Amino acid sequence: MTTTTLAVLVPVLPLLGALAGLALGRVAPGFVRPLAVLPPLAATVLAALVAARQHGGPAINAATELTPTGSVPVELALHLDGFAVVVAVLVAAVATCVQLYSTGYLREDPRYPSYAALVSLFTSAMLLVVYSGDLIVLLVGWEVMGICSYFLVGHYWETPEARSASLKAFLVTKLGDVPFLIGLFALAADTGSFRITRILDAVGSGGLDHPTLIALLLLAGVAGKSAQFPLHIWLPDAMAGPTPVSALIHAATMVAAGVYFVARLLPVFTASAAALVVLAVMAAVTMAGSALAALAQDDIKRVLAYSTIGQLGYMTAALAVADRSAAVFHLLTHGAFKALLFLAAGALIHAAGTNSLTAMARTGALRTRAADAYWTMTVALLALAALPPFSGFFSKEAVLGAAERAAVGHTEAAPVVAGWIVLVAGLATAVLTAAYATRLWLRAFHGQGAERPVHSSQPLVMNVILWVLAAPSLALGLAYGVLGDWFGGASLAPTLTTSVLATGLALVGGLVTYGTWRHTTALAAARPRGPLEPQPESEAEMATEALTGHAPEDGDLAERPDPADPGRLLLGPLHRHAAAGFHLDAAARALFVRPTLAAARLAAFLDREVVDTYVRAGAAVPRLLGAAVRKSQTGNAQTYLTVLLAGALVLAVAAVLVTAAGA
Repeated sequence: MTTTTLAVLVPVLPLLGALAGLALGRVAPGFVRPLAVLPPLAATVLAALVAARQHGGPAINAATELTPTGSVPVELALHLDGFAVVVAVLVAAVATCVQLYSTGYLREDPRYPSYAALVSLFTSAMLLVVYSGDLIVLLVGWEVMGICSYFLVGHYWETPEARSASLKAFLVTKLGDVPFLIGLFALAADTGSFRITRILDAVGSGGLDHPTLIALLLLAGVAGKSAQFPLHIWLPDAMAGPTPVSALIHAATMVAAGVYFVARLLPVFTASAAALVVLAVMAAVTMAGSALAALAQDDIKRVLAYSTIGQLGYMTAALAVADRSAAVFHLLTHGAFKALLFLAAGALIHAAGTNSLTAMARTGALRTRAADAYWTMTVALLALAALPPFSGFFSKEAVLGAAERAAVGHTEAAPVVAGWIVLVAGLATAVLTAAYATRLWLRAFHGQGAERPVHSSQPLVMNVILWVLAAPSLALGLAYGVLGDWFGGASLAPTLTTSVLATGLALVGGLVTYGTWRHTTALAAARPRGPLEPQPESEAEMATEALTGHAPEDGDLAERPDPADPGRLLLGPLHRHAAAGFHLDAAARALFVRPTLAAARLAAFLDREVVDTYVRAGAAVPRLLGAAVRKSQTGNAQTYLTVLLAGALVLAVAAVLVTAAGA
């Protein structure tokens, strides 16, 4: 079987699994789990085989015209270079792990068949984006992911939080997709093709007439899809979906699509120095702001959501200094340890019965009751904090090394100012990342208090998947030399200067947070707040995963200030603003939501009071005439005869007058 045929099967298999799962979900439920797991597993094997055959060699291209347009043709095209084949392996592998994990996590969910089918469709759409060689076909996968995220985030549609979060995610990403679509058509108009290879050839020969405008339009869509400032506000609320969905969205699909798109079309963006500076500023604000917000969150899933935003900021920062190898390398390692973080968090929530770090901090023995989650999450948090030899260290150092080279003027394609912006923001974020990772670990697993009731036992498959993902979270970074072959021979080795700086700063962030935690815990112990009251298990509460940020059984615990939280002391007066995401949601409501609702109310008023008034008036006149005529129909023959004679008399008089006037 040819490499091209294998590549075609990679996105097709999950699609077929999704369709079959939807068709058989009710009539043959026994087939649902095999149909959920086997297609992405087969896609993983095929994607690995495609990557082995390609092995960083010349790109493999294949295309057939999809439909004649009379202008720029649309082609069903494959473009298999080193970046595409490696990212496809990540997507398929993480999707397989998520599907396996979900068989245990959602084993009693009545909507599991539709959930599994949507996850498979989501996976297929991302694989289409990865392998596509035509921008219109890529756009199809891009938009299918958007609609899948709407349904998956809103999986628990009975809760208003899930309904609101799914709608918010859909609308905010669509807000970026509008200029993105305009940018795609402008790019095709300038280059004469939607084929990625032809576009890059045209850009290389100077065939792009409006590089800055096109790049900025495309960046709007990237900011929405990859949750970059200021369109990142949908991602923390998307935690309303099941935890495995969060793992898939954050690790390998959806948010990775924007980064991957820029990496594929990087020459389009490097054609405009202004666009790279804008991208660098966007990445810097995203990195630092999200890290501060993560340090103030109480919901463990929101901490991880803001960490995803920050890590995506590192990827876009690498692209801002024109190094797509570092960006994709960090995408790969982040996909491994972020999937592990979310799935371990799901196991922890499963054991603790709450999302609240405050509640966990007042609960004893979580690290023994959820031992697998404890050890694997420790590995993932060390990778997130970028401490050697964990995978995040190598990929983050590749980003910082690229920024250093750009800052000293060794990268011709990137402005020096972009390099300095990325380098300073990246080092500052390294401190904050280690701080919030340490805070999460201490508060989740080192709580002091009475044990809470065990909600349910951990299915074996959930724990197995955690250990499977722990391996790449620990060791994938060591493959930097091998991955360089797939990335066109690029060097991904850490540089001494940034390695020492970033590692030292990360250690400072972690140790300061630990010392602060010891101090705040001692202060809180001197003023005990009382133990948590044991509560009976609630399957409904567990099913919705404490969508309001903490399980209902914790009462208003997570709403009350916790003096033992080191984040409060570290952030000081900034804590309140960071916990609210620096009020960007409120700003979005003021700038977009309220004016839109006001315009909708005005349109409804005009429709009701103006348009409907004309319609009602048009009907009222005939109705009044009819009523007047109806009153004359009395049924009295004498009245009818009188009216007839009066009418005849009037006609006679009129005839006489007309005759007299004519004479």
